[in-house]
Amino acid sequence: MDDAELVEQVSRGDRRALARLLSHIEDGREERVRALVAALHPVSGSAHLVGLTGAPGVGKSSLAAALVAHWRAQGHSVAVLAIDPTSPFTGGALLGDRVRLERHVLDDGVFVRSMATRGHLGGLSWAAPPALVALDAAGFDIVVVETVGVGQAEVEVAAVADTTIVGLAPGMGDAVQAAKAGILEVADVLVVNKADRPGADRALRDLADLQEPGIGTAARQGLTLPDGVEDWDPPVRATVATATGEASGVGALAQTVAAHRDWLARSGLARHRARARAALQLRELAQAAVRGRLGAMAGGTLLDDLAAQVADRVLDPYTAADRLLAALEIER
Repeated sequence: MDDAELVEQVSRGDRRALARLLSHIEDGREERVRALVAALHPVSGSAHLVGLTGAPGVGKSSLAAALVAHWRAQGHSVAVLAIDPTSPFTGGALLGDRVRLERHVLDDGVFVRSMATRGHLGGLSWAAPPALVALDAAGFDIVVVETVGVGQAEVEVAAVADTTIVGLAPGMGDAVQAAKAGILEVADVLVVNKADRPGADRALRDLADLQEPGIGTAARQGLTLPDGVEDWDPPVRATVATATGEASGVGALAQTVAAHRDWLARSGLARHRARARAALQLRELAQAAVRGRLGAMAGGTLLDDLAAQVADRVLDPYTAADRLLAALEIER
């Protein structure tokens, strides 16, 4: 099957073709990934991308499985991209997150894919953005990306998701620690999972106390809302989701996600987020290209000469960098 036929099969919802295409994306051959994304991009854009993040131990995978079950009961098709730690032996995903989603594998309306970080920081894999384009183009109603769980620095997911759910659990820190966590700043919905454990009430109170009245999503971003549309203050929800499939509060969480999607449409922020996401991807691709070209120049005569002139105080670093960029035909 050539790439054109593969893309055609994926756009028709063929799950085997989708799995094969995602493998090609993970293989990382740039020319092929570029061609696949170029073909898939025009038919993507209809799925609701939901990011699920939080520190290790909050039960993200069990919560993802419970949300999938709820959405399937409502008739929605769902894809899950579970970012897993990288195996030090094979370089592949350790598949810990996928285990909790096993009960959905036989459901034709659910597609689960694990993807290894392969050393990429920020909770995602470098291949996650093009993979999300493929899952979107495959026609799923909802696409969930579950991050690996790296703590406070795990904020990349907000750049690729329409709605970002940040999960916490009782006993994982008081309000002061929560206030320090940059991860809370990216939340559209805050969730205290394992809410049947001691300390859940305090965690819910602490998170509620952190909310700044009158300073919602649009206000923080300096955006003006249309008349009659109120700002979005990230709500706090309590859930219980276990590996055995027991769940409570998940329906309310799913309703909140749907309400946020509706708010994005009414407020105009859906378009704003899509443009911000595109701008970020363009910057990252351009930076990767520049890094690649600079890497190819490593050890070359020009780079060595400029480095020697900076070390000898003949040139200052900024002037030398300008000359290097000029050689790459890039203007500062």
